[in-house]
Amino acid sequence: MTDQESGRRPKYQRIADELRTAIQSGTFAPGDRLPGENDLMATYDVARMTARQALSVLRNEGLAEARKGAGVFVRTFRPLRRRGIPRLAHDQWGNGRSVWSADIEERALVVDQIEVSPAAPAGARVARVLGLGSPDDPVCVRSRRFVLDDKPVLLSVSYLPADLTRGTAITEPDTGPGGTYARLAELGHRPARFREEIRCRMPTAEESARLALGFGTPVILVSRTALTEAGIAVELNEMTLDSASYVLEYDFDA
Repeated sequence: MTDQESGRRPKYQRIADELRTAIQSGTFAPGDRLPGENDLMATYDVARMTARQALSVLRNEGLAEARKGAGVFVRTFRPLRRRGIPRLAHDQWGNGRSVWSADIEERALVVDQIEVSPAAPAGARVARVLGLGSPDDPVCVRSRRFVLDDKPVLLSVSYLPADLTRGTAITEPDTGPGGTYARLAELGHRPARFREEIRCRMPTAEESARLALGFGTPVILVSRTALTEAGIAVELNEMTLDSASYVLEYDFDA
């Protein structure tokens, strides 16, 4: 960027650029308090709103977080690297490991806000993806929130044909070692292929509250369909991710 182009940018963006560079260079380390609005007003000779906007840019990018009554600090949360291919390998869940174990290393993961409905109407969209005969056909619905290092990072809702799950551990809050995919394999419906669709949007008010999102933070939507060797869809999993908490990694051969 040329000096002339930089000069045309709003002042709050230029201030945010300087603070971002300081964070990335280590001048401000994780957990350090950033200059407050009054400090920025004095340093850059700007109005309070300009200083506030500069700090908001860093918060929206996930680099900083506000602490009530204390100021704005460099974020200490380490983004989760979601390894899209290894996490779904049969060697992972087929050996009793959670698909999350490919991502979290030794970090603390808690699954809370668990709700399971063994037989709810599928609705038109879910029925279409799962190849059901009618929107009224029943599905097992599993809703969970995932909290990593005390930070909510993911909302997940899974839909499975009720005919496959009735009377199994899949209808329980804890599905056991290897999770849902291991139980499906035991039932003779082993997932052999997955399809994921990814898009982004701004969150709903409920999503913002459940994920404790900062203002202006978008979410990543991942819709995953699990299919058997015969191409039969056995699960639709719709996930809502805090975009500031994730790096999506896909590593595959050419």
